[in-house]
Amino acid sequence: MDLLPGEGGGTPSIARRQGFRSLKLVNFAMDEPLPTEPVGVEYGVLENGLSYYVRSNPKPRMRAALALAVKVGSVLEDEEERGVAHIVEHLAFNATTKYTNHDIVKFLESIGAEFGACQNALTSSDETIYELLVPVDKPGLLSQAISVLAEFSSEIRVAAEDLEKERGAVLEEYRGGRNAAGRMQDAHWILMFEGSKYAERLPIGLEKVIRTVTPETVKQFYKKWYHLSNMAVVAVGDFNDTQSVVDSIKIHFGQKVPSSIIPVIPDFPVPSHNEPRFSCFVESEAAGSAVMISCKFPASDMITVKDYRDSLAEAMFHCALNQRFFKIARRKDPPYFSCSSAADALVQPVKAYIMSSSCREKGTVDALESMLMELARVRLHGFSDREISIVRALMMSEIESAYLERDQMQSTSLRDEYLQHFFRKEPIVGIEYEAQLQKTILAHISPAEVSKFAANFCTSCSCVIKIVEPRACARLEDLKAAVSKVNALEGDRHISPWDDEHVPEEIVGEKPLPGSIIEQTEHTSIETTELLLSNGMRICYKRTNFLDDQVIFTGFAYGGLSELSEDEYFSCSMGSTISGEIGVFGYKPSVLMDMLAGKRAEVSTKVGAYMRTFSGDCSPSDLETAFQLVYQLFTTNVEPRDEEVKIVMQMAEEAILAQERDPYNTFANRVRELNYGNSYFFRPIRISDLKKVDPIKACEYFNNCFKDPSTFTVVLVGNIDPAVSLPLILQYLGGIPKSSEPILNYNRDDLKGLPFNFPGKIISCAQPYGGSPVFCPASISCGSKKYCYGVQANSCHKFLTNISMCFFNFDCNLH
Repeated sequence: MDLLPGEGGGTPSIARRQGFRSLKLVNFAMDEPLPTEPVGVEYGVLENGLSYYVRSNPKPRMRAALALAVKVGSVLEDEEERGVAHIVEHLAFNATTKYTNHDIVKFLESIGAEFGACQNALTSSDETIYELLVPVDKPGLLSQAISVLAEFSSEIRVAAEDLEKERGAVLEEYRGGRNAAGRMQDAHWILMFEGSKYAERLPIGLEKVIRTVTPETVKQFYKKWYHLSNMAVVAVGDFNDTQSVVDSIKIHFGQKVPSSIIPVIPDFPVPSHNEPRFSCFVESEAAGSAVMISCKFPASDMITVKDYRDSLAEAMFHCALNQRFFKIARRKDPPYFSCSSAADALVQPVKAYIMSSSCREKGTVDALESMLMELARVRLHGFSDREISIVRALMMSEIESAYLERDQMQSTSLRDEYLQHFFRKEPIVGIEYEAQLQKTILAHISPAEVSKFAANFCTSCSCVIKIVEPRACARLEDLKAAVSKVNALEGDRHISPWDDEHVPEEIVGEKPLPGSIIEQTEHTSIETTELLLSNGMRICYKRTNFLDDQVIFTGFAYGGLSELSEDEYFSCSMGSTISGEIGVFGYKPSVLMDMLAGKRAEVSTKVGAYMRTFSGDCSPSDLETAFQLVYQLFTTNVEPRDEEVKIVMQMAEEAILAQERDPYNTFANRVRELNYGNSYFFRPIRISDLKKVDPIKACEYFNNCFKDPSTFTVVLVGNIDPAVSLPLILQYLGGIPKSSEPILNYNRDDLKGLPFNFPGKIISCAQPYGGSPVFCPASISCGSKKYCYGVQANSCHKFLTNISMCFFNFDCNLH
């Protein structure tokens, strides 16, 4: 269900938070129907069949987010039309009856809006969406933008010269999708939907059709399926009079007379299967080894309160499962580096549970077995009361934050939620009522009710198991053996219950003595207060009203990796990564995750080239928790342990190997080497460099980076109440012990420059690579946006990608 704000003005944050906590519980019957029409929006259907959604929303100011939604996708194509739905999308921006010779692009360009088929539209198996984000600060702009969408609905020009112009762009998208990720994603999609038309209708289509399709064929598809009864227009933006926007929609769309023959969108069933399907992808350019388990089942509509309760329990299931995966990934010799589970609506008739993991090379079978084992453990023993209480607190915190900021959602987010109402009939009941529903229901969802969803996630439920490896290691027989092993253990109930870790009650065991204010300065011109604390830390804070439920802060000190010699660099640059895995706030990350359940408080660290920083984002009511984390950061002495160091080094090695397999990285790294004279600071880290890392030195450097409070300035902005915040600042920031002597104390003007030399002449070289051709950045198309399948086939690699970025510790001004 969508979290949409209701109408009404803003009130102070504390009162609003109390307002949430004083929200009355609601009485309802489980079979009570949810509203079919969306709440809080001007919604209607014109006589010609077009649906419309109009809502006033002030964020961003003087902007409107528009969309034309069409229930037409590639699955409707005949064999000779494969790729035509996508071609129509491209042609829309070329010319229409009213706008010719790229007039649409010129209009969008003139008002500063993004434009083009890749920026403003997408085609998936079931739908096509045209989107515009336009200014509304001048009369007539909004009306003209709506007229553009109206032209898309029925007046796209399909002439021979138009089609020839767009073939090249579409072919470039097609070629761009032939990389490693695209090949694997397409093959997996076909396997997932084997036996259905979806398997044969990838949105990008066939190269032969793209090259040879005639204007008559394209026009026939467009005229047949683009019927106003299959469309909706959405307008959400900073306009006061919603009725005038509705009138504008009626002017531009209302006079259109569609064909009397309304095309019926057929159902395309996806056959179920009891036996799992397996695939082993060996791809030399793959970002790493990965495992994906998908289980499909029919999608269902959310109609009653019982359906909504089930959706909450389902969300709790995936959240609780992900909490376990996070902890498993931080054990000794973990089976995977990261693993996550989620539900996804893949295509109109099918929903899927998808679990993906990234693992070490030659570790795919172990990862698969561990993933299946955890699902079996839930089916046998369920989740514990403690696990569900943690998940319940997390979800309650999310809905509370959404309720408090109900007047501050972005127009694009609201637009997207109305699109889901149109395409998938997702109820929109308004955030006030939804907050009451969740507050009432969450407390009564039992561990057994959550655990039952594991029954949908088993190998007999239309399951597809995919592994990706850069080199062939696992065989099909190995995957089948892993499935059989776990099924046998589950059948014999030889799988033990989950063993929870001990979680302390308080982040700070003994509260520090508060510091004091040595000096206070008011900067009235920018409405900022500056404090100098007794331990030398400098504080600057400014109260803002951008978001009611947010305080953000950054602490910075000069001096970073540029001060290190080459011998020190490789060890010290790994300090953040190794320390982060051990726990920079005094607790293992898996333990801290449970301690912070239900609180909205995050603190992160960065050691860059010229500065060390810590950054925080929290709710005003959780500011104490955020400051406690900062206190722990400065008072914790991180000591390396073999288990954590081994995990970090394994992840680092896999990330390096993944980069070396990627042709684009090979190209980019060579460019970087040439541009910076092969400086050790800029060149990609190598396996040989990892062997030089001293974990003890790495942690010592990190500890010193965040040890001396007198070197740090902390800037806070947000919904800050000084009466509440100042005592917390003095307690936890002022209470950080002052060092007996300065540590890493640098002046900005005395910092060392980075060690590099720009090339003194033009260098021309060819970079050999044994895999796919290396493309320059300008040749990479935006075709990935077209693959809107809902299957994030490469998402399991993002963790390794993030890890690899840890080794390039540039401050942002270097890019």
